[in-house]
Amino acid sequence: MSTTLTSATHDLIASYGNTAKNVINAYRLGNERAAGYVEKTWSAAVQKAGKRISSEVRTNALSAQKKITGYYVQGVTLTTDTADTAVNKAVELAGKGLEQAAVNATRFEQSTGLNTLSTVANAAVPAVVAVNKVAAKLEAKSGDLVARIAGSKVKAKVAGAKRAVKKTARKAAPRVRKAAAAVEATVAV
Repeated sequence: MSTTLTSATHDLIASYGNTAKNVINAYRLGNERAAGYVEKTWSAAVQKAGKRISSEVRTNALSAQKKITGYYVQGVTLTTDTADTAVNKAVELAGKGLEQAAVNATRFEQSTGLNTLSTVANAAVPAVVAVNKVAAKLEAKSGDLVARIAGSKVKAKVAGAKRAVKKTARKAAPRVRKAAAAVEATVAV
């Protein structure tokens, strides 16, 4: 089999592996951020309750939330580490299978004296290279997604939703208007 086809296919496998790892990373980071947000919101709600609840209840509520968040993040970490290991193994096995197929094709051509497999492999190279370009773009976009989830500011395209919230808030009771304004402020951030 053509070494060009083998190397292009190997690059394709590696690109898909990296894309899968990026998706796993995005899942991990997104869940960690969500857990942090829930913990922060819970703490703010407990503090806002103030003297309506005893200090013991407040301490217990904060402690319970920290434990729950810790277990949740630990579960996400375990899941993503396992998925990452599975992707690494799949990429490794696919690479080994590809190398073995190339060796077997070369051995077949040498023993039969036919070059048919090399001809087919050479014809397939442009298609694999084209798919590789698409896979590289997908890998880059998934990397951008991870970077955005990791914490860089993302400008949300929610202009339509903001207008609808404002119209609804004008017709609503004062308490609802205040809640809508708080949601709108959160979305704007």
